Amino acid sequence: MSTRTVLVSDDINRAITRIAYEILESNHGTADLLLVGIPTRGVKLAERIAAVIAKNEPSFDAKASVGRLDITMYRDDLSNNPTRAMTETFIPSQGLADKVVVLVDDVLFSGRTIRAALDALNDLGRPRVVRLAVLVDRGHRELPIRADFVGKNLPTARDEKIRVHLLETDGDECVVIEG
Repeated sequence: MSTRTVLVSDDINRAITRIAYEILESNHGTADLLLVGIPTRGVKLAERIAAVIAKNEPSFDAKASVGRLDITMYRDDLSNNPTRAMTETFIPSQGLADKVVVLVDDVLFSGRTIRAALDALNDLGRPRVVRLAVLVDRGHRELPIRADFVGKNLPTARDEKIRVHLLETDGDECVVIEG
C-alpha cells in the first residue's frame, strides 16, 4: 500500500484560517453562529475554526459557540458496523433554534455521514440555516450533498483512503492518501 502526504501542518492551519474567514464573510459576522463538529476530528476542527473566528471577532465566544453531534444512531450502515462507539452530543446552551449552524467534519466522501448529521440535527431543533465545512472534499458523492466551505479538494480513486491526522487526536498533523 502506498501512502502520500498531501497536506502538512501549515497547509491544515491555512485551510482552517481560510474556512473561518469564509464563514465570517458568508454569515456577515458572528450573529447567531454555531459550529457543530462531528466526532472525532470534526469537533477538533470546529474548535480550531472557532478560535480563529474569536481571534478576529473578540465578541465571539468560541467556547460557548461550539458543539458536538453524535450521529451513531442515525447512520445507515449500523448493520455493517454495529459496534460503533457512541459519544456525547453537546449543543451550546443557546440551542439550535433560528441559529446559523455550520456542521464541521474532516472528510466529505459519499455524503452519508452528513445526511445522518442532518437527521440528528432535525431531532434537536430547527436551525435557520445549516452549512457544511470540511477540511477535505474527496468526491464520490452518493447523495446530493456539497460543502459550503472546503479546505482542500482532493480527487481520489474510490478505493483510496484519506487519513486526517490532528495533533489533538493523533499526535501528528497531516493529511495522507493511502491506496
